[in-house]
Amino acid sequence: MIYLEKRPQPSRSLSLLTPVYAVIITMIAGGLLFAALGKNPVEAIRTIFWDPLFGQYAFYYRPQLLVKGGPLVLIAIGLSLGFRAGIWNIGAEGQYIFGAICGAGVALALYPMDAFFIFPLMILAGALGGWAWAMIPAVLKVKFGTNEILVSLMLVYVADQLLAKMSLGLMKNPEGFGFPGSRNLQEYPSAHNAELIAGTGMHWGVVFAFIAVIFAYVLLNKHILGFNIRLTGEAPRAASFSGVKPSRLILFCLGMSGALAGLAGMFEVSGPSGQVNIDFAAGYGFTAIIVAFLGRLHPVGILLAGLLMALTYIGGDIAESQLGLPSAAIQVFQGMLLFFLLALDLLTNFRVRFKSGAAA
Repeated sequence: MIYLEKRPQPSRSLSLLTPVYAVIITMIAGGLLFAALGKNPVEAIRTIFWDPLFGQYAFYYRPQLLVKGGPLVLIAIGLSLGFRAGIWNIGAEGQYIFGAICGAGVALALYPMDAFFIFPLMILAGALGGWAWAMIPAVLKVKFGTNEILVSLMLVYVADQLLAKMSLGLMKNPEGFGFPGSRNLQEYPSAHNAELIAGTGMHWGVVFAFIAVIFAYVLLNKHILGFNIRLTGEAPRAASFSGVKPSRLILFCLGMSGALAGLAGMFEVSGPSGQVNIDFAAGYGFTAIIVAFLGRLHPVGILLAGLLMALTYIGGDIAESQLGLPSAAIQVFQGMLLFFLLALDLLTNFRVRFKSGAAA
């Protein structure tokens, strides 16, 4: 008989190595999946993880690491603050969408004005939009005790409908020949989130992602608020005895994660995406959950995990075009990473034991 025995203390070494093991097992399981689809598993794994960095067209794909990784890191940093405190914001995708709508709304309202303050206003609007969308589950939880998981998740679908409404209505480009979508902000210099260094993929969204990593590290390790966040997640009863205000913590964590997700949406709509349209939602808000846990909810780990997930995005696109892999298979492959990570996390707190069954 196989059973699990709780460890006296969680294994620190396993906790650090679990993400590495999860990546390796995901490669093996993903290879089996690709083989079942009639593709060469070794070639598929090489295409996903090797070609974007060292392949024939790596000079084109490498900058995309920052473009794809920036929003993932920015959103995951915000989510990790709540997750550490046991506050589960699963609706970052909706906050990402609403932040993009608010940020783009400022630019479109001022079009075609040419002024230096437009982009800073868009940044402020994007952050406030994401914050406001996250405040809905936060206030409902504080005032009525609702489940923030369900409320934040359901609001994603509301944001999706709002995005479609804006693309086909209020924000629709009057010069777009009837096609859905707003004006292209890449053609509006005052609102364009352009590359800061040509050919690198570095734009203001990436800069803010690095700032968020530093901010989160300092907050969690050097500030009393960060201590309260960690204490609430690890020992809720001790936190209540120490005077931590749960309602304030809920409002802060959900608000901060919403603001960072809204910023990610704003930087995306004003940069790589360029416009509000019905296909804007790219799933970054959900993928960032994987990034947060793969990075062990640590700011530096999230930075590395974000780049890894960005690599799977880019490599997945290459595998789709060159090997004919379906996009659904790539999504399953990315989902495997979280599945195996959570499964292996069990071993940090429990040991697997074998016991011979007694005779009936």
